[in-house]
Amino acid sequence: MSEAQEEDELSVRLLLETATVEIRDIQCRGNCRHRSPSECASTTHLVYPYRGAFMRHVGSAETVAEVNQLVFFNEDEEYAISHPVGGGDACLSIAIDRTLLQELAPADQLATGPAVAFRHARRGIDPRAQALVALLRHGLSRGAIETLEAETLALTLIRRSLGETTSHDLPSTYGQKKLVDRTKLLLAADPGRRWTLAAIAKEVGVSPVYLTQIFAQAEGVPLYRYQLRLRLARALDLLADYDDLTMLALDIGFSSHSHFSAAFRQLYGKTPAEFQRATRLR
Repeated sequence: MSEAQEEDELSVRLLLETATVEIRDIQCRGNCRHRSPSECASTTHLVYPYRGAFMRHVGSAETVAEVNQLVFFNEDEEYAISHPVGGGDACLSIAIDRTLLQELAPADQLATGPAVAFRHARRGIDPRAQALVALLRHGLSRGAIETLEAETLALTLIRRSLGETTSHDLPSTYGQKKLVDRTKLLLAADPGRRWTLAAIAKEVGVSPVYLTQIFAQAEGVPLYRYQLRLRLARALDLLADYDDLTMLALDIGFSSHSHFSAAFRQLYGKTPAEFQRATRLR
């Protein structure tokens, strides 16, 4: 891919840069379905996808990156990116001072060696962490939050993401992981679709009983709950662009504004309208 094609494919916007933290909004069109050329991060980044999905490759290991995950891009670790589903992706990428990251990260999550690097490729995050990602992104993009508040929110987000009670990293066999990855990509390709369990199971090639059992075991939440979180994370992404919240509810697959508002409030602690006001008026 030429430099011009890369620039057209990838958009990087610096939202905040201080001695403590750097925050970037990275958006990719996802036109390249095959593996990209290898890259290498100069420092460890914590990457929070907030739209779409992509696959990260480190050697022969593959990680599905989507909105319910935090993905680690470790210092001096070669990786490549591919987009097995259309629509591209967008992420909030955070790099913080190395000493602070070492202080925040539990020791059992870090790899041995001179760099501050994580042992596992990703961690699941909870809805409140997703809400913090949206508050940071919308607030910084609109100039609605000041530097000190943004730095504090970023550290709070990282602490919550790495906390044992609010995130998870559950083991599974290679075959189970591939099944869960196929399911995640299927759901991420069209978050607003009203799937049935039988349709999902048919697409990924297993029985509904086996799918629900393995997915819940691997991700820590039932399949239906995971898909609901995908749809509501899409709402977090789009809230700043909608004045008509009923239209937003219908566009992301809810049957009514009241159903959407109740589900949103249960997950994030605020109604969509309250969250929208918080990102605009902080």
